[in-house]
Amino acid sequence: MTDFMDEFFDSADPASIDRFNAMLSEFYVKNRRPMPWRDEITPYRVVVSEIMLQQTQVPRVLKKFDEFIRIFPDFAALAQASLEDVLRAWQGLGYNRRAKYLLQIAQVIINRWDGIVPEDPAVLQTLPGIGAATAGSIVVFIYDRPVVFIETNVRRVFIHHFFQDRVGVSDMEIYPVLTWTLDHNHPREWYYSIMDYGTFLAGAIENPNRRSRHYAVQSKFSGSDREIRGRILKVLLAEGPVLGDLISQKIQSEEERTTRILGQMVDEGLLMRDGVLIRFPDNESRTP
Repeated sequence: MTDFMDEFFDSADPASIDRFNAMLSEFYVKNRRPMPWRDEITPYRVVVSEIMLQQTQVPRVLKKFDEFIRIFPDFAALAQASLEDVLRAWQGLGYNRRAKYLLQIAQVIINRWDGIVPEDPAVLQTLPGIGAATAGSIVVFIYDRPVVFIETNVRRVFIHHFFQDRVGVSDMEIYPVLTWTLDHNHPREWYYSIMDYGTFLAGAIENPNRRSRHYAVQSKFSGSDREIRGRILKVLLAEGPVLGDLISQKIQSEEERTTRILGQMVDEGLLMRDGVLIRFPDNESRTP
């Protein structure tokens, strides 16, 4: 790593960085993807979109975003909602714990910060479901602040352009190069261009992220615990509280496996046991 960084900074010059950023800018002007959270930027819309986009492709989020915003138009409306209603609006996006996290995030923003999203990424990382990348993206896209963060498309672009002959590239190697090239005057638009260019690269060349030290293949959905969790939620959303002993029959899954997964969902707060019934938790919107 040290040899590469020494070589990079020895060879890097403002003109080369300008060329790289000019390439990004030209690509973005010609290929900008319209997205509702970009076309109308508000703190709430940014937070919702960033949580939705975790582990989910943009086309799937586009199908759900406007509907979700119609149902819950702002932090206050979302904070007062029940988990059941939020999960119902979330259907189709998967990784349903994110719906619970988003509800909790809205409650904290309303109850602790009077509806204002903090500008400090470190503060945002104290919220459920928000890691370094999401915290950085929220601050960049709401406040247009030049925060350095790495997500899938950022990683793809920088490995492709600056680590062409390398495998096992770590994010720690990418951070200083990203810091060097980041447009501090227009960070929001710069990251938009990175995101769109990274998506283009994903369909044009062999995925550079395979050369990342952090690369991992997502497990198949079919037959997975994630699929079982989705079936359980679908039954409860359709029927309301259900006898715990009947759930495995309703979702056509092995009883032992269903019991284990139900236990996990109860521990996570997605569901609760009410005697012999499994149901959604009560509204916790008043919890500070």
